[in-house]
Amino acid sequence: MTLKEYFSTTRGTGVLSTADAEGRVDAAIYSAPHVLEDGVLAFIMRERLTYKNTKANPYAAYLYAESGGSYNGIRLFLKKVKEDDNPELVSFMSTRHLTPEEDVSRGPKHIVYYTVLRILPLIGSGDVDVTTEH
Repeated sequence: MTLKEYFSTTRGTGVLSTADAEGRVDAAIYSAPHVLEDGVLAFIMRERLTYKNTKANPYAAYLYAESGGSYNGIRLFLKKVKEDDNPELVSFMSTRHLTPEEDVSRGPKHIVYYTVLRILPLIGSGDVDVTTEH
């Protein structure tokens, strides 16, 4: 199964972990990423700690724990490849349903793109049936 199929059919909770230039780690709840046709992942970010960390350190980890009370899910090891501030694209990719005023009051949004370096199961170091292949 591809990452695109996995995230479109699997419900759960995601945590994106980043670190600043000195290695101080942060973890934040993030929804499932957008998976592009080439396997690159895209996250919508506001100008908060996670986004600031991506400016100083391109590496991140994304943990996705599947719903259902078991320990199923995946861990993705990521490297930032680019970001985009195009308001039309950000708006198109945003899934939250805020009024325009609420959205603006929460601050600017950016799209941060990552390549997947490695995929592991949520627990252990075995193989998973999820790939970046499309």
